[in-house]
Amino acid sequence: MIEAFLTFIISPLQIGGISFSFSPLQALLRFFLPLILLFTLYKLLLFLIKRLILKPLKIKEELKKRVFKRIRLLFRIAVFAVLLFLVLNLFEAEIQNYVALIWDMLSNPFFTAGSSRISIITIILTIPIFFLASWLAKISRKFMDTAVLNKLSVSSEMRFTISALIRYGIMVLTILIGLSIIGINLSSLAVLFGVLGIGLGFGLQNAVANFMAGLIIIFERPIKEGDRILVNNMEGDVVHIRLRSTIINTLTNETIIVPNNQLVGNSIHNYSYQDRRIIVINSVQVAYESDLDLIEKVLLEMVEKSPYALKDPRAEVKIMAFEDSGILVELWSWIGEATQKLAAKAWNNLEIWRSFKNAGITIPFPQVDLHVKEPPQL
Repeated sequence: MIEAFLTFIISPLQIGGISFSFSPLQALLRFFLPLILLFTLYKLLLFLIKRLILKPLKIKEELKKRVFKRIRLLFRIAVFAVLLFLVLNLFEAEIQNYVALIWDMLSNPFFTAGSSRISIITIILTIPIFFLASWLAKISRKFMDTAVLNKLSVSSEMRFTISALIRYGIMVLTILIGLSIIGINLSSLAVLFGVLGIGLGFGLQNAVANFMAGLIIIFERPIKEGDRILVNNMEGDVVHIRLRSTIINTLTNETIIVPNNQLVGNSIHNYSYQDRRIIVINSVQVAYESDLDLIEKVLLEMVEKSPYALKDPRAEVKIMAFEDSGILVELWSWIGEATQKLAAKAWNNLEIWRSFKNAGITIPFPQVDLHVKEPPQL
């Protein structure tokens, strides 16, 4: 058994029908052991740099993290270069034969449609195409927003529609050109996509519905990025509108991904559809003995000091109801930005409590008066 093991480790390595020029022992000594030492040295150097060099420095933590990321990137490039050297050193002169063999395996087509030959290389080449299409779409949208649309006298809704159409148009055009460059004949694949579309249409009804709803949002603009809306009883800001879904950031900094079909098929409470100004309503009860004219004066003087309220339209005080514990009074004040609704309402509530306390105005609490009659004397 020992003799067979020794013969195995010193004989040329064979995997399947492929023979290599090196033995398992040579692979261990010339590749795997140096590789283990290389990664050990990589981890050790990063640890020493982080703990012994960067940590004692009296600079901001953010700067330390940025410097450490740059150093780690350089080390990774060095590790990759050494790894490539180890591979070349192991295969030596036969590296060309192995590369040619691997290339034949990857370039051998496993699917043919007309003049299009789909291989693993073709699929790999589609990855940078889709990445390039996404990058060009984002760059073109930013350029149109900053350099063109902002200088034109068009509404924000129209800017959103134009920039979205340009983004998706450039993305589709880049993908079509890229697929043609790598040898995929789109016309020959049209029939295949049509057949697959019939089968996938039944299983992807929701995806297709969300896609069509995304187009409706882009053209009709019931919402746009930056709007404050109410969806599923949760209030938040529209961060990003995609063809399939819309990303909403709630007031508690939670992210909601809502399918576009829900936004189009249901009622949308948009606080900033045409006018970003909204009315903030603060309700408060006052005792029946209170002077309502004084209360109106105090509330109007208080709201004039608000950093959120607008001077025009002016705020209003409304006597809404005579309830069991007191008179219900509401302060209706305008603010210029819908996203400041929560902050404005909280500021008003605090100042109402302070102003009423200074003016001697009583805010009643629920109470019940119990009258007990004496029983008749016999």
